[in-house]
Amino acid sequence: MEKKMDIGMVGMAVMGSNLALNMADHGFDVACYNYTSDLTEKVLREHPHEHMHGFFNLQEFVDSLQKPRRIMLLIMAGEPVDSMIEQLTPLLEPGDIILDGGNSYFGDTRRRQAKLQQAGIHFFGVGISGGENGARRGPCIMPGGDKEAYEFVRPIYEAVAAKADGQPCCSYIGPDGAGHYVKMVHNGIEYADMQLIAEAYLLLKYAGGYSNRQIAEIFHQWNQGELRSFLIGITADIFAEDDEAGGQLLDKIVDSAGQKGTGRWTSIEALRQGVNTSLITAACNARVMSNLLSERQALSRIIQPACAEAKADAGFVEMVRQSLYLGKIAAYAQGFALYRSADVHYGWQLDLGQIAAIFRAGCIIQADFLNRITAAFTATPQLDNLLQDAFFAGKVNENLAALRRTVASAVQLGIPVPALACAVEYMDALRGTPLGANLIQAQRDYFGAHTFKRVDKEGSFHHEWQKNF
Repeated sequence: MEKKMDIGMVGMAVMGSNLALNMADHGFDVACYNYTSDLTEKVLREHPHEHMHGFFNLQEFVDSLQKPRRIMLLIMAGEPVDSMIEQLTPLLEPGDIILDGGNSYFGDTRRRQAKLQQAGIHFFGVGISGGENGARRGPCIMPGGDKEAYEFVRPIYEAVAAKADGQPCCSYIGPDGAGHYVKMVHNGIEYADMQLIAEAYLLLKYAGGYSNRQIAEIFHQWNQGELRSFLIGITADIFAEDDEAGGQLLDKIVDSAGQKGTGRWTSIEALRQGVNTSLITAACNARVMSNLLSERQALSRIIQPACAEAKADAGFVEMVRQSLYLGKIAAYAQGFALYRSADVHYGWQLDLGQIAAIFRAGCIIQADFLNRITAAFTATPQLDNLLQDAFFAGKVNENLAALRRTVASAVQLGIPVPALACAVEYMDALRGTPLGANLIQAQRDYFGAHTFKRVDKEGSFHHEWQKNF
């Protein structure tokens, strides 16, 4: 009898082909299929592997798999996923498993899971982070679906995932859309982290007067300390990269950034759940503003320039470093507060300490201080906000003055730092200072009789407001 394949991979583009090769390297027999045969042929021709086998007919692909069949989709999110599910469903049997490894919206994953459950087919939303290199050498994997069915895919995922301190950066997240939700917020944190780094760059270059090469060395030094992370490391490399035509490549890249939607989804979901993710929203808005190239150029000739001149003292670089570190803490605090809210809202029983643990390697937001986040939620599993942890509260008190000076300097110099500014506002709002909400509630009661609560009495009250002016 012909040997059956361990898992099937649908989608032979960059992510699918590299993850298939990763699985094959670990001894798993992988059936490969793409809706156009050319990609499958190309991968098998350029990367022949004894554990990878191409199929060009969907029925033959499905028939090649051992039961329960495990089929992973790494195709474009949206309609293509629904289309492939429709094609696969008649070919599958109860107990078979479909795993969507793309960046699907978690609400779509919940819908698909509920529909396939009626046919007895298990559906997983699997968040995967790490890009092309991560898929090939070890990504961070966030599976969400039926817990018992997960045991049929766990050995494969844990084998191919990145490792941190010898532990796989893969863990069962929770039911239905939990895996894709966790990946969505991971990407939102990633947006904020990248924006904070970009703001540090603007400050160093346009306030500090440092060259790209000098900034490369600064980032390299930062990556030896508490800021050590994947993004800081690659950013140091970017600043040092020369262009073939002369000069440095960074200076030749148009000042406009794209986005695929996961950051926006995070911000929208946070608003629905009533959670402050202002740094993530600021990062999304910054990318929106970056695309207004013609408007920005026109308004640069209309709006008056900054009222101060750039001036950096000896402690400038350290001030920016402290600000970046605190901004990063705020971004993670907001992201994990959203996880906490989703845990209650959707009943997923998320293990926030374990989520932080699997982010320590393989993914884009991997950073040394994730060990501290893991420790914080391990010590206090029901921690409402990361800033309540003693270590992070101490870092806030240690760095907040530097963050205030940095944001104030940026405002005076006309350097936009929306994420760093949101970090200051977030800290101030959390530390119990008056927010003016009493006045807002009075206004709501004045024009809409929405009532208000009093500090000196129990219950809700409405006041007949007088027109005094």
